[in-house]
This record gives sequence, structure tokens and C-alpha cells, in this order.
Amino acid sequence: MVSIVNRDRIIKIIKLGRIHFVVGGFLLYCLGALYAMVTGTDYSLLRFILGYAVLFPAHLSVSYSNDYFDYKADKYNRSTMFSGGSGILVNYPELRKVARNFSLFLIFLSIILALFFLMVFSFPLIFLAFVIFGNLLGWFYSAPPVRLVYRKMGELATVLTAGILLPGMGYFVMKGAFDISFLIFALPLMLYSMFFILSVEMPDMEGDILGNKQTMIVRKGRAFGFTVMALCLILCTFYYIIMAMLVPATTSIGFFVIGLLSILPLYIGLVGLIKRPNEQRVASKLTNKGVASLFLFVFFVDIYYLTLLL
Repeated sequence: MVSIVNRDRIIKIIKLGRIHFVVGGFLLYCLGALYAMVTGTDYSLLRFILGYAVLFPAHLSVSYSNDYFDYKADKYNRSTMFSGGSGILVNYPELRKVARNFSLFLIFLSIILALFFLMVFSFPLIFLAFVIFGNLLGWFYSAPPVRLVYRKMGELATVLTAGILLPGMGYFVMKGAFDISFLIFALPLMLYSMFFILSVEMPDMEGDILGNKQTMIVRKGRAFGFTVMALCLILCTFYYIIMAMLVPATTSIGFFVIGLLSILPLYIGLVGLIKRPNEQRVASKLTNKGVASLFLFVFFVDIYYLTLLL
């Protein structure tokens, strides 16, 4: 009986981690690393593996800390694939302390591994600062006293995390530094990150209002959110088309191909712009499709870069 109870507890703790978000982070990490390689950086499997060993606990910790600090707000939301929290702590509040402590342990582990990475590869100290900043940003997204998502800065935090930190980690561990090439690469990813966070906020509008979260969807409404989401996707596709015309076709970056791939999330965004549903269930279904299309887009770009390298 004890083993069954412990097994059930472990399963709940694992579900708190919402591993599918970590998978998305891994795809972005790969995207940054692969981009560094297709633009002329030597490949290092060891740097790639150890770099992700630093990133993985940092990214995973966010799910645990968010569920812990959003406990009251999540009582008003319904857990879905991409929104509303995991729902575990709402139903099993006795696991709250475990979630908080495990998140802190993961942050500590990430920083220790970053120090190890720094020493093994003689990386500059800015690498450690980059890792620490990412961990703090994830923690204070919902943790007091900063509580970014409760102070109208949740979107900015997500744009920095998904648009720069996650792919930037892959780029940094491969390249050893940031440069103008990374900025060119990251600009559309920041717009995609805005699309992502608004999609995640969309189903939770009513619950977030009751939970005092200051998301853009809470402040501006769903119709405004769908408009901004579509605009972000339109700008991304135009960006890739323009870059394809400016960058010689002989380069290996392949902006034209990426532009074609960007039509996948763009289609969902345009459907949202046309319909702009205000009803929660309809909006939730549409935004879930949007997030899934974004995951597929990043996955396909990863595969494309792999084919270029092979």
C-alpha cells in the first residue's frame, strides 16, 4: 500500500512539470544551436549535451514555481494542455511545499552545472550571468515581490525567455558568444513568443481576472489579443520573405524555406483574426491549435537545419 501511495505521489509531482513545455524549450535550444552551426560554427556534441543539462532544470523549475505561486489564481481556471496550470496543486494542496522546494533545487542545480560548464570549456563569466538571469526571470515571473505576470510584465518576460534565452542558450554554447547574427535570428522568435504567451493567456481570461493577474488579455480582451497575435505572425512571415530577398540564395540560412514553413502558424493566426471568438471554449480550441502549430514550425525548422548540416 505504501509503495502504491508513493508511486501516485511521484506521478503527480512529475505531472506538475508539464513536460510538453520543456519539449518546446528543447526544440528552441536545438534551433539556436543548429543556427549557430549553419552559420559556420564547429559542432561539439559535448557542449551541446552539457549546455542543455544547464538549461533543462532551469526551464523545468518554472512549471513548479508557477504552479506554486499561481495557486490562488489557478483555482478559477480550468487546466488545459497549454493553459490554466497543471491543476495538481489545486486538487492536492499538500504538494505545494514540494513544488516550491523542488523548483528551488532545480534552479540551484542549473547554476551549479553552469559553473561546471564554465570551467570545463573556459567560457566567459557572462555565460554564468546569462544562466542566473534566466533562472531569476523564470522564478520571478510569478514569485513575490516582483510577480511580473501580476504587474503587466508577463508578456515581456515570456518574449525574453522563449525569444532570446532558450534559443540563445543553444547559440551561446555552440558559438561561445552573441553577435549580430543572433539578433537577426532572434527578432522573429520574439514575435512568435508574443503569439505564444497570448495564446496561453487567452483561455484563462475570466479566471485571471478573478485571480488579479494583469495579462494583456485581461486588460485588453480577447478580440484585441487575436489581433495582436495575427499581426505578430504576419510580421514574422514578411520578415523571412524580406530577408530571403536581401540574403544571397547561396547562403545556408534558408530564409525562403523558413518563410514557407511559417505559413503553418500564420494560417491559424489569420483564422483567429477573422473569427476573434470571445467565448472561452471556442477561443481555447483555437489557441491550442495555434500553440501546436508553433511547436510544429520550430520542429520543422530544426529538421530543415539538420538536413543542411547533413
